[in-house]
Amino acid sequence: MEFRSKRKCARSCSALLFVLLAVPVAAVAQTDEIQVYDAEIASRGVFNLEIHTNFTPIGRKTADYLGGIIPNHSVNGAAEWAYGVTDWFEQGLYMPVWSPYSEGRGGSLNGFKIRELFVRPHAKDHEFFYGVNFEFSVNYHYWEPKRFTSEVRPIVGLHLPNKVDFIFNPIVDTNYTGGFGNLEFVPATRVAYNLNDSWAVAAEEYSDFGPLSHFRPVSDQFHEVWAVVDHTSKTVNIEAGVGVGVTGGADRLTLKLMFSRDLNSK
Repeated sequence: MEFRSKRKCARSCSALLFVLLAVPVAAVAQTDEIQVYDAEIASRGVFNLEIHTNFTPIGRKTADYLGGIIPNHSVNGAAEWAYGVTDWFEQGLYMPVWSPYSEGRGGSLNGFKIRELFVRPHAKDHEFFYGVNFEFSVNYHYWEPKRFTSEVRPIVGLHLPNKVDFIFNPIVDTNYTGGFGNLEFVPATRVAYNLNDSWAVAAEEYSDFGPLSHFRPVSDQFHEVWAVVDHTSKTVNIEAGVGVGVTGGADRLTLKLMFSRDLNSK
């Protein structure tokens, strides 16, 4: 029965991947989460809540498109609700997605997202782990130029014996217009050192190269490097970081803070 369930899961993932990759994307203007996925999910039957908040004290001073949110001085975030359906599947909902403040607009609600995350069971216990995350977004115009967008986020990583983790998310985004070559390539990478069971430090990198068919010039691409600290406890998990833009298409300075905790136990 478990084998048939996994085969059914694999077929469903393949179908979702085909649908999303068959259509392209425009440049992403804002983000509610700045995070590299590590294939760890809520335990079966457990609800988890994660609050994402990021602040851009020194950012781009013009919107990426007419009517969009200006990144400079903006505060963005989301409440991410997750439920462990099985050992390999987590169902998620981002609601609300919001901007408590942005220049010329004040506070705003920005829509919601539904996500399905499929992973190798008990990823933390394996040296090699993997997964794939699908997100389906409904947006307000000032958050994204298109009403409906989606993301496919593959996850591959290694827990090395020397307490080092390497994780790569080769993400592609779509807004369901144009052709296959216009899928946006927005990868994220994390290298972490686990000081102990409670603390870790990490370097992360977030990029937007542009459409797969014609990457933008390097000076126009989005590339940010981050210094991150993670703390895990029995009551709450915290991740905080500072990001610096290294190309003209990125924000100069961004801060992030995330809190997460399980809302119930098995």
